[in-house]
Amino acid sequence: MKIGKNILQFLSELKINNNRNWFLENKVRFQEIQNELIMLTGSLLGEIEKFDKTLKGVDPKSCIFRIYKDVRFSKDKSPYKTHFGIFMRGGNRKIDGTGYYLHIEPDGSLLGGGCYQPEPKALQQIRERIVTDTKSFRKIIENQKFVQNFGTTFYAEKLKTAPKGFAKDHPAIEFLKYKGFAVGKKIKNSDLTSNHFMDDAIQSFRTIYPLNQFLEETMAKK
Repeated sequence: MKIGKNILQFLSELKINNNRNWFLENKVRFQEIQNELIMLTGSLLGEIEKFDKTLKGVDPKSCIFRIYKDVRFSKDKSPYKTHFGIFMRGGNRKIDGTGYYLHIEPDGSLLGGGCYQPEPKALQQIRERIVTDTKSFRKIIENQKFVQNFGTTFYAEKLKTAPKGFAKDHPAIEFLKYKGFAVGKKIKNSDLTSNHFMDDAIQSFRTIYPLNQFLEETMAKK
C-alpha cells in the first residue's frame, strides 16, 4: 500500500485555504482521505507487530492525530494543521512513550520513532541507564543501518551543559544532554507515493525497534 497523491494535493490546497469555509466545502474529500489513512495505518500496524508484539490489537483510528488545531495559545489562528501525523504505540498514543511516527506533509514528510518528550522522571531513568549501560546504547545508535537511516543526532532539545548530577566528562555526555530520544528521516514526495513506500517504512521502523525496546524497558522500571 502507498500514499495517494490526492492526500498531498489536499494538504497543499489546505495550506493556501486554511479556513473553515473551504474545509467544509471539501469535507467529503477529507473524510475519504481519513479512510485511506486508517487503512494505511492498519497495514503498517499489521507489519510492525510482526517484530513488535506490543502493537498487536492497536486501533488504527487511535493512532491518527486530529487535523484540528488548538489555537487558544497560538498567534497563528488558522484552524487546521497542514499535515497528517500518525503515531503508532502499544496501548495508546501517549506521546511521552515510545512509538513509530509517520508525518505526511508536501515536501516535509518524515518517518521516525523513539521517545520525543519523556516526562522528567522517565528522562532521568533513561540518562541513568545510558550511564550504566553505555555499551548497549551505543550498539543500537551506532549500528550501520541505524546511522544510514537516522544519522547520529536526536530530534530533541539539547542542554548546553551536563544535566545536574551527571559527570561532564562522561563518554556519553553529548547524548545525556538530550531532553528526548526521537529520531527521524525525511521522505521525498515521490518516495511517499511510490510502490516501495510500505517496504521502506517497515524497514525503517524495524531499525528503530531496538531503540524503542531500550527506552521502553528503562522507563518501565519503578
